[in-house]
Formats: sequence, structure tokens, C-alpha cells
Amino acid sequence: MIILVVILAIVFIIISSTWLKLHPLVGLLVAALGVGIFSGLPVDKLAETIGKGFGELMSKIGLMVILGCVIGAILDKSGAAIKVADIILNFFGKKYPAFAMSVIGAVVGIPVFCDSGFIILSKLNKIVAKKTNRPLGTIAIALSGGLFATHTLVPPTPGPLSAAGNLNISDSVGLVILVGLVVSIPSLFLSTWFAQKFAKNLDIIEDDELKINDTEEKTLIPAWKAFMPILLPILLITIASFAKILQSGGFPLPEQLTKWLSFLGSPLISFLLAIFFSYSLFPEKPAEKMLACFKSGIEHCGTTLVLVGAGGAFGAVLKETPLKDMVSTWLITNQTSGIVFLLIAFLVAAFFKTAQGSTTSSMVLTSGILAPLTTSMGFTEPLDLTLLVMAVGSGAMTVSHANDAWFWVVSQFTGLNQKDAYRTHTLLTGLQGIVSLIVTCLIYLIF
Repeated sequence: MIILVVILAIVFIIISSTWLKLHPLVGLLVAALGVGIFSGLPVDKLAETIGKGFGELMSKIGLMVILGCVIGAILDKSGAAIKVADIILNFFGKKYPAFAMSVIGAVVGIPVFCDSGFIILSKLNKIVAKKTNRPLGTIAIALSGGLFATHTLVPPTPGPLSAAGNLNISDSVGLVILVGLVVSIPSLFLSTWFAQKFAKNLDIIEDDELKINDTEEKTLIPAWKAFMPILLPILLITIASFAKILQSGGFPLPEQLTKWLSFLGSPLISFLLAIFFSYSLFPEKPAEKMLACFKSGIEHCGTTLVLVGAGGAFGAVLKETPLKDMVSTWLITNQTSGIVFLLIAFLVAAFFKTAQGSTTSSMVLTSGILAPLTTSMGFTEPLDLTLLVMAVGSGAMTVSHANDAWFWVVSQFTGLNQKDAYRTHTLLTGLQGIVSLIVTCLIYLIF
């Protein structure tokens, strides 16, 4: 009975946002109430459970999501994103522009939403295509693949950050970042190969009047300042994670040093430090421009926060139902392996992504459903749970199509018709999800 109730709730979440055109928040909350009532949970405690689920997830990752969005706005408004792209392009040279664009996308996609990143870099697409005499379709699809890979797998973007929070590994974000980077690397090579092979002959309306302003490029901010908002948090979080690894491995650092590294390497403090140093990106009226970045970032992440919290509420209700025990018993009785559990995570996330379009919602819902099952499946260590986040993220890539805003951003800012967007962008996101899952399973088998 409970399985049928949950399936109907999931179907309702999808129909409410696609056919009934309700806001996803309404669909998630109504589904949570429905699951609670029809599964026999005490109705006098149901509202409290929903509120608690919403609040607990917000307490874990809410501020990090907000600050991550602010960093994204800083990269946009300061011109740092363009500078980062220009440096990476020069590093790889004109011989490998498609791979350079994938790498650019991967770097910018760590703190910036992939749709915002593509819009920010859409002019760069045209500049690179003209400078290197390569088809615009190849350059644009390679960029979209790079952006999508890290957006789905590497915090501080909300999807992997929310999944880590649901699976109770918020204090191991550094490990999630490191593993996410490793898992996303094959996706960059895939994006490059796919773009060069299948996107070179696309029918695109190109901007023949585009003029490259060399003077403007030369007056961009210094390289180290451009990279700082991206690399500083990653560096601090990584150092703190290595300190924990050394301590658990019997090679502890001095206690006071470990405390300070842990403090500075917490996502919240590292993001705040990156934002503090970002004032130097604006030589004129820094306070005024940073205030604009805060306003833009907060506005951008408002809907995301609401959906993340609502997903946490839905997951909290699921945890109170008998579903956890039933599924756990079935998995154990059938001697389900860890690989099968990763595959289940992938399939559930792919179902949500394909049905309702949002990568973040897919990761929040899937991780919330799987969280009660992790212990019974033997997923208790940070690395195991991190690989579960990767499996969920791989599923949440699969696939981007017409119900996904990302689909329309790539197609409209590139000049693709809908048919060509399905043949390239949609197909690539599906392949990226499968490749990322394979890499995740290989890491699981090795370690």
C-alpha cells in the first residue's frame, strides 16, 4: 500500500508542475501531506514533521546556497568569468578550442548556475568561433557539456550540496568536491568529442556583425583576482579535508592548527572569505557594486532555496513511513549489492529529471528518498555516501529536454532549432549521465 502511495505522490509532483502548471512548492507540499495522511502517520504531528524537514535541510545548506549564488553574481558582474575563460583558452591555444571551452565551462560551472554561466559566456562562444575558425555549434555544445558536468556533480552548486545535506555528509563537502571533479573529467572529454563529431554541421544563425574588442579584453581584471572567488573556497575546503584524513590515518596535526583549518575550511567560512576578498575585483565603488551582487545572487537563489527546503520536507515525511523498512528488507533479502544501489539511485534521479526538468529538484527528491536506506545498504562511510551523491547527480543529468530551462538557454543563445537541440544537447546530457555513472561505479569497485 505504502509503495503505491509514494508512486502516486511522485506522479502527482510531476503532473502538478507540467500539466496543472502549479508551482513545484505546492506540488511537493501537497504530495508530502498526501503521503503522510494515506500512510497512516499521526495527523497532529504531520505539519511538524514537514516543517522540521524543511528547516533541517535549510540549516545544513541554506546559507551555503545563498553565498554560492552571490559568488556567481560577483563572477558575472566583475567580468571575472570572461577573464577566466580567456586565460584557459590561451592556455590550450587555438588548436583545441572545443576542449578549452569544455574546461572553461567546468571551471565556471562550479560556483555559477549552468544556465547563468552559458548566458555569461555566450558572447565568448562567438568570439572563439571566429578567432579559431571553428563552427559555432561545436564551440557552444562543448561549453554546455562542461558547464553541466560540474553543475551537477561539484558543490557549491545547490544540487550536489543539497544531496550531501540529505545524506548527512555536509561536513565532508571537500570530499564531495574532490570526487565530483574526478567523476566530471571524463564528461569533459566526452563533450569535446561529441561536439566535434555531431555539432559541426548545425544550422545556426551566426552574428556576422560581431566585433572583437581587443582593448576591452586587455583591461579585464588580473588573472589571480579572477580565479580567486572560485579557487579560494575549493583550496580551503580541500586543505581541511586532508587534515581530517591525516588525523584519521594516525598522522594528526597539532590540535590548534587542525581546529583553525577546520574553521577556515568549512564551506560557510570559505565562501565568506572569497566574498570578502572579492571587493578587490571592483576598483571603483566596490561597496555599491558588491551590494548589487548580493541582491542579484539572493534573487537568483530564492526559488532554489524554496524547492530545496520543500524537497527536504517531502523526504522527512518519507522517512516516517514504513517505506524505509520495506525497501531495506527487499534489498537485503535479494542480496542487493552496492553497485545495484548506485544504479537504483541513478534511475530514480533520471526519472525525476526527465519528467519534471529540474536537476536540483531531482537530486533533492532522490537523495531524500534514499537517505533512510543508506545504513541498511552499508553506505555509512563518507566515501560511500559521496559516491551515492555522484550516482544521484549522474541520474539528474539524464536528460535535459523541453521541460528544462537549461535546454532553452542552450538552444536560444546558440541559435539552434528545437530538432537540432534534441539531436545534440539532449543526447549529450544523456551520454554524460551514463558515463558519469560508469566512473562512479568504477571508483566504488576500486575503493
